[in-house]
Amino acid sequence: MSQQIIAAVEAAYRKPQAPKFSVGDNVDVHVKIVEGVKERIQVFSGVVLKEQGAGVTRMFTVRRITSTNEGVERSFPIHSPRVVKVEVIREGDARRAKLYFLRDRVGKSRRLRDKRRGLEAAVAAPAAAN
Repeated sequence: MSQQIIAAVEAAYRKPQAPKFSVGDNVDVHVKIVEGVKERIQVFSGVVLKEQGAGVTRMFTVRRITSTNEGVERSFPIHSPRVVKVEVIREGDARRAKLYFLRDRVGKSRRLRDKRRGLEAAVAAPAAAN
């Protein structure tokens, strides 16, 4: 009974079309920023490090590298009205649920393999060379 009540209350706060992305994807998160009476959209670009939670409390964390080579991580609730949209720029091929190891990486090793190439392409390349 209480599960049904909670589900009914949460249904009012869910977005009808939740964005589709996965861990390792490069995304642009369009966030609504309120400054006094004015509103504007700010884009936060980076790699999805993790997803956590379920239902209305589901969140994802995006990490980007600033111009001064510092990492900035920001967590967003998926069903928040402040998150206008999430655009997938590039699908990354991640083999883990949490990509915390990217925090220690520097330079080109920070990039993930592209999902279009994937594991099959990595295995097929040495076989084609023989």
